[in-house]
Amino acid sequence: QVQLVESGGGSVQAGGSLRLSCVASGSIFRINSMGWYRQAPGKQRELVASITRGSSTNYADSVKGRFTISRDNAKSTVYLHMNNLKPEDTAVYYCNTHITTAQGMGFMTDDYWGQGTQVTVSS
Repeated sequence: QVQLVESGGGSVQAGGSLRLSCVASGSIFRINSMGWYRQAPGKQRELVASITRGSSTNYADSVKGRFTISRDNAKSTVYLHMNNLKPEDTAVYYCNTHITTAQGMGFMTDDYWGQGTQVTVSS
């Protein structure tokens, strides 16, 4: 079993900053890519940023230059540093990871999601 626990959400004024964290735990053999998605009310879930095991990053155009994704493999943790927040960043943010676990004599890679953390930006 794998668990993802997110933290760091909250309410800020426009222009403010927040840092989200997501810690993975459980029977993990290897954590592959990690990322953050968000879902605003009435909208589809969208990719915000992702990072490979080798730390190559990818960002949605709407957050480039304002958000930074990073990871600490030793701590099985992914971070999302969010600066210059805007009201349109308001959403529930979800951690997503591709994790390989040992299954008997083999391995299996699955997609895992955190429970979500609310980020609210007021104007």
